[in-house]
Amino acid sequence: MNNRLKIVADVDIPFLKGVLEPYFEVVYVKGFQINSDILRGASALLTRTRTKCDRNLLEGSQVSIIASATIGTDHIDTDYCKKASIEVKSAPGCNSYGVMQYVFTSLYLVAQQKQVNLKNKTLGVIGVGNVGSKVAALAEYLGMKVLRNDPPREKNEKHDKGYFCSLDRVLEESDIVTIHIPLNNTTDNFAGESFFSKIKSGTIFINASRGEIVDEAVLLSNIERLKATIIDVWRNEPAINKTLLEKADISTPHIAGYSKQGKINGTVSILHSIGEHFNISELQKFSMEEDRVKLDFENKSEAEISAMLKNLYDVSADDKALKARPQDFETLRSNYNYRREFYVQ
Repeated sequence: MNNRLKIVADVDIPFLKGVLEPYFEVVYVKGFQINSDILRGASALLTRTRTKCDRNLLEGSQVSIIASATIGTDHIDTDYCKKASIEVKSAPGCNSYGVMQYVFTSLYLVAQQKQVNLKNKTLGVIGVGNVGSKVAALAEYLGMKVLRNDPPREKNEKHDKGYFCSLDRVLEESDIVTIHIPLNNTTDNFAGESFFSKIKSGTIFINASRGEIVDEAVLLSNIERLKATIIDVWRNEPAINKTLLEKADISTPHIAGYSKQGKINGTVSILHSIGEHFNISELQKFSMEEDRVKLDFENKSEAEISAMLKNLYDVSADDKALKARPQDFETLRSNYNYRREFYVQ
């Protein structure tokens, strides 16, 4: 008789198969197919963003921990889990370098296409957490001026006066605006009428956070005022807005963080969480080899930097694939060839 505990895992969590089997009975299922019947008898649930973890899924189950291989938990009803004594763990920052790579690869591509010189341009970073802080640091390294907006961090951290600035200033002065805030009940439609009425004409706009943060109808009504639009995340995924898909300069299927190292980080994080929860020391110490590429941007032209970034990751291929087959949004994500990340000196 098999007395091992049962774990249900999203089959698309990479590098996971074979690691847990010595300790658990593991059932792999597509994230959107996980339901209460499949969870019956399971002690743990390993997810990505495609599983809505709420009362309907969890009530009556034996699940004591949900570990998500993602940076956020907006797909998990954390209030219900707290009441039900279900531990919730995620992997904050796991794909932060991957998203940074996406932002700059895309930015340098559209800058070359539209003959924009990025040096000395002002980049506004909205949300200066794991991702936003890396985006801001690399932008300054590459010769851009950076404006940072992050009210929660501004209140909780001691910085020199002027380190953070108001949202209005970011929108009015920035040549590039990139959003890196979490989705919650205060950020749904964050970028709406007021946001786009204040954004400077000719701005490059980037959203690689969550689709629901942007009011897509309002974005579309302002898109001709923008120099370029880069969209990786969408409302109502996978049924995305076809008009925005076509009008955005770069449209990709929610893969900004899909680097090999980012996926390794996410999977290692949930394995550590499972190890700690069930007191399995081998899982608590589990690790995988890093696979980043060192790039040297010193004394390089912007065309050369763009070529270096494209050589490592051709974002235009992802754009073309999604625009050609928007109905395959989920397939493009699930079968994605994880790219290697870069780092600089």
